[in-house]
Amino acid sequence: MLQLTYISTATAAVGETEVNAILKASRRNNAAAGVTGLLLYDGRRFLQALEGEVAQVHAVYERIKADPRHRAVVLLSSRDVEARAFGEWSMAAQRVTAGGAGGSVPEQVDAITADVADPNLRETFRSFARVRAAA
Repeated sequence: MLQLTYISTATAAVGETEVNAILKASRRNNAAAGVTGLLLYDGRRFLQALEGEVAQVHAVYERIKADPRHRAVVLLSSRDVEARAFGEWSMAAQRVTAGGAGGSVPEQVDAITADVADPNLRETFRSFARVRAAA
């Protein structure tokens, strides 16, 4: 099984409605492909982990790279894993915002990633939140 993590920057055209449309399409497409993962959006950047069979994960990632709603797509990691870090979530998602439900941005992301066993993956998401909170 492949686990791929990337970060990208949203184009100026991506608003709340567009993010919801991305999430809805991701959940539908990923469920059909057997791809699971976690997507975080902080109003400017996307951080996403994708998990599943190699061909399906690569296909999803190629679609993402070609999507004009993203720019500066950077692959952070790509590795074989024994088990899914995010269970059977077709795509768990969270828009992290200061003062949002669940406390500060770091507190929200800490809660979302509490059950992620891989410390590197968990800290990738937590670092994303802390950098966002410090900005």
